[in-house]
Amino acid sequence: MRTTVRLDDELLAEAKRHAARTGRTLTSLIDEGLREVLARGERRAPAKRVELLTGGRGGLQPGVRSDRLTDQLDLMDSERFLDLVDRS
Repeated sequence: MRTTVRLDDELLAEAKRHAARTGRTLTSLIDEGLREVLARGERRAPAKRVELLTGGRGGLQPGVRSDRLTDQLDLMDSERFLDLVDRS
């Protein structure tokens, strides 16, 4: 199949030099690279679930999920605001 691909100029020049040194075509080099990347993605092990340990006074606040950074940031902002109000 024929297609058009945009490549970085330096990458293309290096790929052409490598293909010439190894007696291959640029197409075969691109084919091999794509096959390698796609095969590597299939072999990737599933991510392990990590149990987070909490400490301090009581762990997470009600309604705050440890897997949602935005919840944690919102809580920190509200606590910072309450600290400023308490000082005035």
